[in-house]
Amino acid sequence: MKTLLKPLLASVLLFSTLVAGGLHAQASTSGKPVAISADNAVLLTVFLKHDQSRNLNEIRTKLTEQELFKVFPPEGVEIVSWTIAMGIGHVIVLRFPASRLREVNLAIERSAW
Repeated sequence: MKTLLKPLLASVLLFSTLVAGGLHAQASTSGKPVAISADNAVLLTVFLKHDQSRNLNEIRTKLTEQELFKVFPPEGVEIVSWTIAMGIGHVIVLRFPASRLREVNLAIERSAW
């Protein structure tokens, strides 16, 4: 079954971390999302690879059907930039607390992958 999912999400690249100890930021003990701050924020660049067999409208329709725009980005995740680059596809830069990396990854996997 040929879908947009496999070629769409090519890779996730950790662009820059601002956390001194890596991705081991402490989660909130109350279970509430941790706010973005200088000592726990990461920038993540996500590439949604261009699918040459479809035009931009077809790709957008497929992403809408998969409800990407309802679940991505999760609440509390900041979109720094969202660029559609010719020959590359969607290039999305996100900023969020390091402890929320799993949540961001799941949002992409469940809706764009």
